[in-house]
Amino acid sequence: MPTPIRTFQVDALQVEVYRCEADLVSSLVQSTQSYLNEIIERQGSAAAILASGASQIKLLENLTAVSEIDWGRLTLFHLDEYLGIGGTHPASFQLFMREMVGRKVTPRQFNYLAGDTLEPIAECDRYQQLLAAQPIDLCLLGIGETGHIAFNDPEVADFTDRYPVKLVKLADKSRQQQVNTGFFDRIEAVPQYALTLTLPTICRAQRICCLAMGVRKASIVNTMLTGEISPVCPAAILRKYPTATLYLDEAAASGIG
Repeated sequence: MPTPIRTFQVDALQVEVYRCEADLVSSLVQSTQSYLNEIIERQGSAAAILASGASQIKLLENLTAVSEIDWGRLTLFHLDEYLGIGGTHPASFQLFMREMVGRKVTPRQFNYLAGDTLEPIAECDRYQQLLAAQPIDLCLLGIGETGHIAFNDPEVADFTDRYPVKLVKLADKSRQQQVNTGFFDRIEAVPQYALTLTLPTICRAQRICCLAMGVRKASIVNTMLTGEISPVCPAAILRKYPTATLYLDEAAASGIG
């Protein structure tokens, strides 16, 4: 298993830096496999929250190829979804999850957020009840260029949010990132609203693995690790949790001051 070239701790958060994305993914896949097998052996089943986006593609490709994981004992969720688009829309996170996970393995259940719901508040309540039905053993995350986790942009992030799942208006910077990563061809095509798990819901997971790769993430990673722990950089909340580990490649770690 590849080993990190550097490890350190910032407040309660563990940080591991790897030479390249391939080493990072290989190490995380192996540790995740061992962890899930341990949980399943101990309690008979496990539940995990998965993230969408470019940073997750190689991880999910490699994770779903691991035959040693008993996917039939795993209940899965995802972090967020655009409001107003269905599960067959090319930019839908539900479609992303079906293609990256649901068509490759057979989990016990994959609970998808319905972006085309006619009643978004009721959909938030439905998903909240599903999440509350069992403890979440694992949450996989990425970091947005504004420091957002899921769709908890700085403008709507709340470290003590009373809502487990909520409807939010997306900031223009967050919408532009969706264009930058190729999910939409122009900002006008990006939905203005989304459904998202909130920060307290995410941070209740028994293990949190957050990935950031590439030089585009270097600046926000530095802010996350060296700035104030505040909603200005939502990802900084992970510094409060010893259950969280931040996985970086050298490029993403290059801006740490």
